[in-house]
Amino acid sequence: MFEILTRRRAVIGTVAIAAVLLVLPLYVGGFWLRIGLFAMAAAMGAIGLTLLFGAAGQLSLGHAFFIAIGTYGYAFLSGEDHGKVQGLGLPPLIAAVLAVLLAGVAGLLFSPVASRIRGLYLGIASLGLVFLGHHLMLNLPSLTGGYDGRSVTAFSLAGHEFSDASGLVVAGVPFGDVEHLWYLFLALMAGGMLMAHNVLSGRPGRAFRLMRDSEVGASCMGVEIRRAKASAFVLSSMYAGLGGVMTALAFQRAIPDYFDLMLSIDVLVMVVLGGLGSVGGAVAGATFVVGLPLVLSKYADVLPLVVASGQSGGVDASLAAKFAYGALVVIVVLRQGRSMRSFRTVRRRPAAPEPAAA
Repeated sequence: MFEILTRRRAVIGTVAIAAVLLVLPLYVGGFWLRIGLFAMAAAMGAIGLTLLFGAAGQLSLGHAFFIAIGTYGYAFLSGEDHGKVQGLGLPPLIAAVLAVLLAGVAGLLFSPVASRIRGLYLGIASLGLVFLGHHLMLNLPSLTGGYDGRSVTAFSLAGHEFSDASGLVVAGVPFGDVEHLWYLFLALMAGGMLMAHNVLSGRPGRAFRLMRDSEVGASCMGVEIRRAKASAFVLSSMYAGLGGVMTALAFQRAIPDYFDLMLSIDVLVMVVLGGLGSVGGAVAGATFVVGLPLVLSKYADVLPLVVASGQSGGVDASLAAKFAYGALVVIVVLRQGRSMRSFRTVRRRPAAPEPAAA
């Protein structure tokens, strides 16, 4: 009975949140919707890292590389030739799908490395992908635009362009690019979260968790370790690639400096804050990490000790946000460590001796 009530509350809460999100563009301004777009783009990459690190136990610090592949893959495949910057001019939907597949192929090519090492060593190895990707982005100007980056083609579907030029008006609210992308991103997030839940609750998720806890034990249970690691890395890379496509559409420009080591660290922070292995937690962590610096910057005039970027007389808003979620990461890690120690203590506690027979 208790499980039925809990499930019913979860369904009601999900429906209520979905209803609020669906009507949000009709009542809030573009600033808050932009934050939502950036958060959903980051959350898609965070879900991928949740599957890879939280479920399969494979630490990756190279997620920025796969996000960049999705961003630049979409920009190149959907873009037109413009000066020295080239593009294939494919339809945006086909370009987005191919960009996600391209990120998955990159993850597949790296999976042999991931199958041979684990833990911190895998994190260091994947870190090299970030520097490799940054070097390529700066030195392939015909594809990436070099230091200045390149523009991104607006998304369109069935001849309808997701831009300010659409002329669509809903309930007296003109629907521009932000409003269009809001509903597109909501649909992608719903599909991505549903797929991640199905993976974690199915046989792949059980195989990932067994492999995370003990590779020897998982192998004894019939899990093929190399294939499981490759599957986790490919799936995570495709999520990151989709997050990259969403990043391209949200920012409307691809710039190399965005896809640096800090982006990989931010994605890792999102996963840790939300709880390892939690899909909803990854979304919540991404919303917090992406939204906090933007909100602090907007309200820097009324907040003590906080100033907007480029101003003096206080702590920069972005730096204050890093202090805030850095402190939260420490608190979360300490609480998780304390919980694990308490659990082990309970397991090792000897049973009370039975009373002697009279």
